[in-house]
Amino acid sequence: MAATVPANQAWDFSCKLDVNFESEEHALIVYTTLDVDKELQPDKVRRVMSVSNNKLSVHFEALEARFLRASFSAFVDVLTLATRTIQEFGQK
Repeated sequence: MAATVPANQAWDFSCKLDVNFESEEHALIVYTTLDVDKELQPDKVRRVMSVSNNKLSVHFEALEARFLRASFSAFVDVLTLATRTIQEFGQK
């Protein structure tokens, strides 16, 4: 069941994260890996990702700072894991 956010909902807190990769392929691998993990509370936090010019861009919005911090922190943890995996096992 998908949560719906009221149209008048105030997304008061936001941040953007840009991560440069060696190649578009690496950026797309990380994007597709992390895109399957949806926000646990989409009525409180939303995340939009895109890839362009070897860069993964992620925009977060949340109702409260604590939701933004938790979402961002969890995302960076899995982003770090995916990036290290590419560094360790990816082709040069």
